[in-house]
Amino acid sequence: MDYNQNQQFSNYTVVDSTTGNPAVASKTFMSSVFLWMFAALLISSVSAYLFASVPSLLDTLRTIHSNGSTSLTPFGMIVTFLPLVFVLTMSFAFNRLSAPAMVGFFLLYAAVTGISLSFILLVYTAGSVITTFLSSAAMFGVMAVMGYTTKKDLTSFGRIMMMGLIGIVIAMLINMFMRSEQMDYIISIIGVAVFTGLTAYDVQKLKNIGAGLQYEGTSANDTRKLAIMGALSLYLDFINLFLMMLRLFGRRT
Repeated sequence: MDYNQNQQFSNYTVVDSTTGNPAVASKTFMSSVFLWMFAALLISSVSAYLFASVPSLLDTLRTIHSNGSTSLTPFGMIVTFLPLVFVLTMSFAFNRLSAPAMVGFFLLYAAVTGISLSFILLVYTAGSVITTFLSSAAMFGVMAVMGYTTKKDLTSFGRIMMMGLIGIVIAMLINMFMRSEQMDYIISIIGVAVFTGLTAYDVQKLKNIGAGLQYEGTSANDTRKLAIMGALSLYLDFINLFLMMLRLFGRRT
């Protein structure tokens, strides 16, 4: 749930000196953002399914002990924390990375995230995972349309959602020690609200950025990099929404 990459978007304003039509520039940019996001979701879905369904791949992530307990292998531990490394690298090395490097990091991030999510398919029934995924996709789609079409400035709303996100992270860290099912349930409910709200906010922000990509001669390389970072923002919104929904409505095996 890392949103440091949003800092990369603050230097772009709503101007399009090439076409004279901000709406056209915005649609082109948003098409690229959603294309990369959907590609990442597809890669994550495939890698999650493969590692959950192929025993030899699953064995690289976990070890089953003689008493029936399981633990992560060294590779499993690396996979658990590697997505955060990719996000931080793309965020803080944004200006130094080329567009192809950003694409490579993003696609690797999607694959590793899918591998780390493969355990979900072992904990929850396939039916509830599919149902929750489709429900999350519907909610995400509605909020994305609202964010794209609304005339209201969502900047203040986005700040509130970001504060809610910080609160969720803190509450989850506390609950790691308390292990309260009631608190976990409350966190999940708030999480659904926060990530649906962030979806609308992020889409509006990206729409405005897309309308001003030609400001002071934004290069094609930077345009692609911004599209990747935009896709990462929306990918994180969707994945976290899906996980919160699954914690609420998923049926365990």
